[in-house]
Amino acid sequence: MELVKLGERTYCIKNNTNIGVYLVNDKDVYLIDTGIDKDAGRKILKIINENNFNVVGIINTHSNADHIGGNGIISERTGASILSHGIENAFMKETILEPSFLYGGYPFKELRNKFLMAKNNSLVLEIEDNLPRGLEYFHLGGHFFDMIGIKTSDNVYFLGDSLFSEETINKYHVFFIYDVSAYLETLNYLDSINGTFFVPSHVEPLNNIKELIALNREKIYEIENTLLEICQSRKKFEDILKEIFDKYQLIMNTNQYVLVGSTIKSYLSWMRDNEKLEIEIDNNYMYFKTI
Repeated sequence: MELVKLGERTYCIKNNTNIGVYLVNDKDVYLIDTGIDKDAGRKILKIINENNFNVVGIINTHSNADHIGGNGIISERTGASILSHGIENAFMKETILEPSFLYGGYPFKELRNKFLMAKNNSLVLEIEDNLPRGLEYFHLGGHFFDMIGIKTSDNVYFLGDSLFSEETINKYHVFFIYDVSAYLETLNYLDSINGTFFVPSHVEPLNNIKELIALNREKIYEIENTLLEICQSRKKFEDILKEIFDKYQLIMNTNQYVLVGSTIKSYLSWMRDNEKLEIEIDNNYMYFKTI
């Protein structure tokens, strides 16, 4: 982990999941996300202590495990409050909800792991009434239910998982999306803002995100066209999923099954709502077919 200064009061701890650090006064800081587990939390606290800062609050952009895993140890050791928004609060308080949602039922043991299920966060407050001066939040729909971004007084934007890196797009192709229509709206919104720095959670801080927005948008429409091709003849969901894995040379495991599978279902719903696919029930099987 490395602490990088992005503005007078704004810092970023560069990590697999980037951590925002905002000085509300000469010493007290709010963190934006906390990484995947206790080890990430310990490393964050080490950096905070080395810089003579004091954590008074944690803001989580959303409730995915790799963004909230360090909450527990940091809040226990510092007394920091935890802030998030809307449905994300419920998912943080009862983290079994994430693997349950992804799987569509009670998750078997291989899905109850730290990548999909963090420790419960019992004391989560709604961000609306508790955000400190100097910070603003804004909605970033699409990736998860009520994900938010944070803008600091230095005109630095922390963007959660609203943008994925070129490396991630080229390696995995199907990045996790809950609501495709809302995700495209978020990309349009990001295209309209001007910031000094932009910090997506899994991308190096950037001065300009125009090219990255375009790459993310292009991949959405590529996946849509791929699904339209796959469904030229009617297909069951499991067959569609296998063809996606085969086309992009992805390796299935239990985590990838639910993450990619849930995302493909979201694409199919988006395409059905836009009258590009039809649904047929035949002999107790559900089929998707391109219109």
